[in-house]
This record gives sequence, structure tokens and C-alpha cells, in this order.
Amino acid sequence: MPVWLLVQARQLGAPEADLLRAYPALSAEDLANAWAYYRANRDEIDAQIAANETA
Repeated sequence: MPVWLLVQARQLGAPEADLLRAYPALSAEDLANAWAYYRANRDEIDAQIAANETA
């Protein structure tokens, strides 16, 4: 599961509970790690989101 996909869903308003239901292989800890990764690599993830939107 790419972090950019989770971040984009969150930016579009998806609550964590919805993400956990949609992706049952993920745990709350996985999401916390994804958000931490995003905070540490914001420019990279934002570029991946932008690239996906133009693809």
C-alpha cells in the first residue's frame, strides 16, 4: 500500500476508520507510521500524489 494513496485519501476527507475498513490488512499502527512517514517526507509524497493526479 503506497503511503501517497493513504495520504491522498486522508486529504480527501476519509477518516482513519474508513481506511481501516477499506484496507483490512492495515492496522492503526500502520496508519500512524504512514502519517509519520509523510511528515518526514512531505515533498516526496506530495510529488507522488501530483504525479498520480496527472497520469
